[in-house]
Amino acid sequence: MNSTLATAPGALPGVGHALKFLRDPLAFLASLPAHGDVVQIRLGPRTVFVACDPAVTREILLDPRTFDKGGPFYDKARLLLGNGLGTSLWQDHRWQRRLLQPKFHAAQINAYATVMTEEAAALAKSWRPGQIIDARREFQSLTIQVLNRALLSLREDDQRLLARSLPVAFDGVYWRMVIPFELWFCLPTPANRRFAKAQECLRHVAANAIKEHLRAPDPGTLLSTLLDARTESGEPLSERDIHDQLVTIMFAGTDTTADTLASAFHLISMHPEVEARLHDEVSTVVGSQAVTPDVLPALDYTRRIVLETLRLFPPGWIVSRVTTTNTELAGHHLPAGADVLCSPYLLHHDPSLFPAPDRFDPDRWLPHQAEAMPRGAMIPFGGGNRKCIGDQFAMTQACLVIATIAAEWRLRSASTLSPRPRMSLGPGRLRLTCEPQPRAATADDTP
Repeated sequence: MNSTLATAPGALPGVGHALKFLRDPLAFLASLPAHGDVVQIRLGPRTVFVACDPAVTREILLDPRTFDKGGPFYDKARLLLGNGLGTSLWQDHRWQRRLLQPKFHAAQINAYATVMTEEAAALAKSWRPGQIIDARREFQSLTIQVLNRALLSLREDDQRLLARSLPVAFDGVYWRMVIPFELWFCLPTPANRRFAKAQECLRHVAANAIKEHLRAPDPGTLLSTLLDARTESGEPLSERDIHDQLVTIMFAGTDTTADTLASAFHLISMHPEVEARLHDEVSTVVGSQAVTPDVLPALDYTRRIVLETLRLFPPGWIVSRVTTTNTELAGHHLPAGADVLCSPYLLHHDPSLFPAPDRFDPDRWLPHQAEAMPRGAMIPFGGGNRKCIGDQFAMTQACLVIATIAAEWRLRSASTLSPRPRMSLGPGRLRLTCEPQPRAATADDTP
């Protein structure tokens, strides 16, 4: 296809568009489609080509050999995630995905769903009427516990260390992604020391997990799969290989879903008509009973709430690629080594793709409306063979957690939602107040 190639206005000498990106990356990205289908920006000394059209984005995502993982974001993400599934180059990605895919088959997700509902019910029971919760922290603890029971089997002290270290590590990587002055991060500043400490803590958690598994093997865990695995050359995975896969799964399986859950409950609380329909659906589907995995197919409106939250605030809000050879993008020549960006957030907020894009409207995902959307416009989990391996895990967990909590509580927002772009896009610190939700009456309650 041929499309327009433009240069974003407002570049400053030396820094290009880096200051605009730092000050408000979401607004900056959302402004780019007005200039063309492919827009050049400069981040410090780097020229970056940004895809602003779903067809151009698909062209990139469906050709991972030409547009490989790399560029200004994934190069820095490797500081933490190493050569894990989310950051590996295409040569390693194939065997890594084959290795991990069985853990995310539908039958496995069904087994994990029981853990999801049990942990969500335990969280709901721990709250008290009138309690103000830090939603991001509560849901991160929940997702760590679910991931641990489903895949990891970490010790309790390592779970706590993981919860403390992940936010610090991910923030540190984000700032290294967006600030194009690498010497700054060599200085012994408090933030740099905290980042180094968080990295060390995550290595400690991974090493302890390996040691514990070797002491008491559990064949059902992800660690068992990794320790039994072989690379394409027949070699066992090194401790570093296992660490990289563990940290990748820890990030993808905790922070991203925690951000989605926190954002969803804020949006629900700010839209009474959505809240009423959610509670009506949960009441109709489960009545006075506990939410169980078998009700998932009936939670249609809950699923639409999750999809609309992912449209407004996709955790994976930006991805970068690097060209491995001279190529064309949308009819325009790109040299080998060119940096390319795609942004789900950019596409999801384009009014030409989603009318009134800032409006929270779960009914966008009614079948007749969803089918009319341009192909590739909605990509919260990426696309192609690099699409997030845990997409169904995340969707299942989000739906079941929202339904389980909605059966017990109405969560009232006690703060405004300010999307906080980091490695994952979420609400940052968000306070919600717990109000009991009256349960449906049963025959036993009849006078």
